[in-house]
Amino acid sequence: MTTTSLPRPPFDPEVAAALDAVGEALPSSLTPEMIPLLRQPNPLVPPPTDEELSLGGALRVSTRTVPGPDGEVEVIVLQPTAAAGPVPAVLHTHGGGMIIGDARTGLLEVAGWAAELGLVVVSVEYRLAPETPHPGPVEDCYAALLWTVREAAELGVDPERVLVAGASAGGGLAAALALMARDRGEIALAGQVLIYPMLDDRNDSGSAQQMAGVGVWDRTSNATGWTALLGDAVGGPDVPAYAAPARATDLSGLPPAFIDVASAETFRDEDIAYASRIWAAGGVAELHVWPGGCHGFDMFVPDAAISQAARAARIAWLRRLLGA
Repeated sequence: MTTTSLPRPPFDPEVAAALDAVGEALPSSLTPEMIPLLRQPNPLVPPPTDEELSLGGALRVSTRTVPGPDGEVEVIVLQPTAAAGPVPAVLHTHGGGMIIGDARTGLLEVAGWAAELGLVVVSVEYRLAPETPHPGPVEDCYAALLWTVREAAELGVDPERVLVAGASAGGGLAAALALMARDRGEIALAGQVLIYPMLDDRNDSGSAQQMAGVGVWDRTSNATGWTALLGDAVGGPDVPAYAAPARATDLSGLPPAFIDVASAETFRDEDIAYASRIWAAGGVAELHVWPGGCHGFDMFVPDAAISQAARAARIAWLRRLLGA
């Protein structure tokens, strides 16, 4: 892997070993020409099946279509088979830099939340960039969120306990949904779970420069994702907050946030800044910076000590928030 001349935090030994093992199969820098290849099925990382998502029958898995801004949007719904009475719900927005991934990406961890805490999960198959630029992807997600609240009775959901959650690009979309819900006044969200979220198209933070060419999803990859979403507007003065939540000038009135990020990744500084700005606006946020992690460390090295700690912290926050 290419190294940077700037000093950087060291990787956790378990994370470093995994990065060395994947080598050329997981390049740090992704370019637009690589998008078609990245979208090809990877036999080494198959998406979870319905049977796997059911977690041994603890969850009922179904696929629905919901009204979207430009036609129907597909969602995967996970419902606890032993639920009694209306339960909380999580609207899940998957990661993939806005250019790859699907509604099953990262869904196994969220299925674990559903089984342990008795939640309904709705995971969105939003359209990807560059074929669908902003605002298409986030409006798809908002449509699924609105459907979840409006169909709460049919889904067995308590409409006053609906959260948004996502990792990476999905974390950025979840943050945007919290802003949209506040501004549009149709939904009162109970919380937002932002897992190493992709928030700032300007791509110029200290950590973005520090981690260039190193680890997972570096500055070049980040430029690829943001340019696919925003085109020529990327980095300019007119990017809206619903595309890049770090552009929001007002972070007041948002639901409680859980934000985590790794110390050795591109998004570290923008995510810390977002949590700080929520606090400065009088809001509630819990921030974790996992030492030595790379972007997506908990997926690449699931058995590492920091990965286990990160997953435990997320579910502990959910349990406190929801009283589950």
